[in-house]
Amino acid sequence: MSTLPIADYGLISDCHSAALVSRMGSVDWLCFPRFDAPSIFGRLLDDDAGHWSIHPTVECTTTRRYVDQTLVLETTFTTSTGKAVLLDSMVVGKNERGHQLGAEAPHALLRSLRCTDGEMEFESEYAPRPEYGQVYPLLSEIEGGVRARGGASYLRLSSPVPVALDESTCRARFHLKAGQTASFALQYRSSWEPSREDWAQSEIDSRIEDTINAWRSWSSLHQFYQGPWQELVSQSGRILQGLTYYPTGAIVAAATTSLPETSGGSRNWDYRFCWVRDGSLTLEALWVAACPDEASKFFDFLTGAALSQMQRGVDLQIMFGIGGEHDLTERELSHLSGWRGSRPVRIGNGAWKQRH
Repeated sequence: MSTLPIADYGLISDCHSAALVSRMGSVDWLCFPRFDAPSIFGRLLDDDAGHWSIHPTVECTTTRRYVDQTLVLETTFTTSTGKAVLLDSMVVGKNERGHQLGAEAPHALLRSLRCTDGEMEFESEYAPRPEYGQVYPLLSEIEGGVRARGGASYLRLSSPVPVALDESTCRARFHLKAGQTASFALQYRSSWEPSREDWAQSEIDSRIEDTINAWRSWSSLHQFYQGPWQELVSQSGRILQGLTYYPTGAIVAAATTSLPETSGGSRNWDYRFCWVRDGSLTLEALWVAACPDEASKFFDFLTGAALSQMQRGVDLQIMFGIGGEHDLTERELSHLSGWRGSRPVRIGNGAWKQRH
């Protein structure tokens, strides 16, 4: 089970889904292709539920920040022999700008590691576990990387370094000197969709830079707030945008499920849905952060989701799925131990049956 403090994780998003990256460079939560889809990496809730880590092989210190005006996460590793910077990004569609941020997101996680000083040894461990850790996919080496097949998910890892496969886990050790870069791409598709092309190093780096420019273009259109805590307000606005499902405009209450109200407690709920009341308050917060343009899309989503209930004269449902779904039936995943042993792990949310 994960024992890391939640504050040790940084969130990245493509406005379709999201990942959580630990301070030590491990992706411990990732759902493709939607926020509410079954996890690909779920170590946040159980050690055996999947992760993808990249970090130095020796003791190090870390500092983190978001690249200015973006949700691209930058982690700096410092050891006795050198310094390196890891960029983590959920890539958006090529040349998307402003309000189109996330429109054609290709469902890919990009990671670029650059040694900026001295030299360092790194290790990577890639252990995809689709469907909340219930699927241990078959890994096989292909040109340029590794293919993972199993269940309804197909994953393609583009790797610039040699890898060693051990059943459903892929490991690598590699050395970088100052000025050298190793860039990785993880692409998702459903098992019935067309194959994805391998992404070369130059393509990965170019797409990360394009995603940085995409986020900055969104920020330049939306974030004009001036006042107390200006940077925190601006960052909060970007996080709220990162929790917005672009296809419908729905805003999830959180990118995760089953993080407890108290450690070891049982009040662990799935918050990857859109609450009508909370969404309205979020829109108000977006107005404060000078991001009013997304309001009409949210109202279109809400109108479509609630229309049939209004016609029938029944109470407005308090929450909906991010696609407008009504039935959010809750169930428990007994094979997962939960964050710091906080059982049960739940998906779905029975609160959809509550009425005001």
